[in-house]
Amino acid sequence: MLSIADSNIPLFLLRRYDLHRLIPSRYADDQDSVLVEISDNPAHLKDLFDLDNATNQRLSAELGLASGIGVDELVFGIPNFRIINAAYTYPNPNGSRFNGPNRGAWYCAFEQDTALAEVIFHKTVEYAEINYFYDSVSYQFYLSNFSAAFHDLRAFEGNEKYLSPQSYQESQLLASQLLETGSMGLIFPSVRAPGGTNLVCFRPALVNDVRKGTKLRLEWSGDVTPSVQAVS
Repeated sequence: MLSIADSNIPLFLLRRYDLHRLIPSRYADDQDSVLVEISDNPAHLKDLFDLDNATNQRLSAELGLASGIGVDELVFGIPNFRIINAAYTYPNPNGSRFNGPNRGAWYCAFEQDTALAEVIFHKTVEYAEINYFYDSVSYQFYLSNFSAAFHDLRAFEGNEKYLSPQSYQESQLLASQLLETGSMGLIFPSVRAPGGTNLVCFRPALVNDVRKGTKLRLEWSGDVTPSVQAVS
């Protein structure tokens, strides 16, 4: 259970439009599958799709076969529902700040620059692990609206342990406990963009009116800081 102090994390009724989430463009709905590029003919492409679908975590969850999230929590029949469901069914194997490895969440930012800073940080960490800073990646902004009461860490005394730049141990534990008690998610200060604000939404049904925004290209040319360009 939550500690006495943490059970007092205040709720904030958030009613806000145009929160920003940035994902690789290859996952956008209207992008051709990479399988098209390696197929020889339509029959071969169908076989490749069948093989890919057999290991597709989102499809498994939508069939009720996921351990971390029930099919009754996912969304269907609305624009970009696959994008929403994928956020919850493709967690990072090590988890993220406010979710573990078995269940994902919808992370987004109040500000476009904050969402960009978060992505640049995590992508740069990947390149630092192999000491190779040469790549060009296209990203797609998705906008979403929210109207719900979320736990709010922004002014909560003692929030530092949940905002560690190095460790997600405490924040994942908090998220697990809040999820079990019915929390909708958390508003929290960005660790990677000082002054920015992030939202993690635990419930797919609360992610409203998801639509595309700007597309960006991030290019690393030997330096840890990439160039950023809007693309059509």
